[in-house]
Amino acid sequence: MRLKNKTALITGGNSGIGLATAKLFVAEGARVIITGRNKETLEAAAKELGPNALAVAADATDVVATEAAIKKGAEKFGKLDIVFANAGIPGSTPLGSATLDVFEKVIGTNLTGVFFTVQSALPYLNDNASIILNGSVISVLGIPGYSAYGAAKAGVRAMARIMASELSPRGIRVNVVAPGAIRTPIWGAAIATPRGREGIREADCAVDAARTYW
Repeated sequence: MRLKNKTALITGGNSGIGLATAKLFVAEGARVIITGRNKETLEAAAKELGPNALAVAADATDVVATEAAIKKGAEKFGKLDIVFANAGIPGSTPLGSATLDVFEKVIGTNLTGVFFTVQSALPYLNDNASIILNGSVISVLGIPGYSAYGAAKAGVRAMARIMASELSPRGIRVNVVAPGAIRTPIWGAAIATPRGREGIREADCAVDAARTYW
């Protein structure tokens, strides 16, 4: 029970990496607040996680909703020891056919949303807390067609260093995880076909090669 008496916030905790993390945190004794846009999957996740979890509907790009969700969670479970800014969206923005709308949505969710999640959580953070930002290997691999996504995740890496320097007087740690290709619902139809599954496999191989190089 490594997280006994700890309280964690996980954005996008109703699916994929966020939900898997929430399950692990609860198993390790933590009280967990999860947020997400989809009320149906939030309710299902809350039932699965049990009484030590609170699910609150909030879009990561909606600062007011995010602030309200964090306040509600802190009122129920106490101040935060862990923040996992996990919520994110995919989005293809290939040169020559990318649209401004998609580009801005990807940046807005995966970069701006992460910043304001941390800022909104700050008043409720205990000293010596841990902040975890969800990055991606796409920020360094140069995958064709993902300029906005890669730029946002690279921004997350840079932002983490700055946040760490700002929060170090309080002993708050800021780290980035950088997952490779993972079969989660976020990719939807992209992995529903044999070619899509092959693409994920190729991405896995590229990550392994990159790790060997690093």
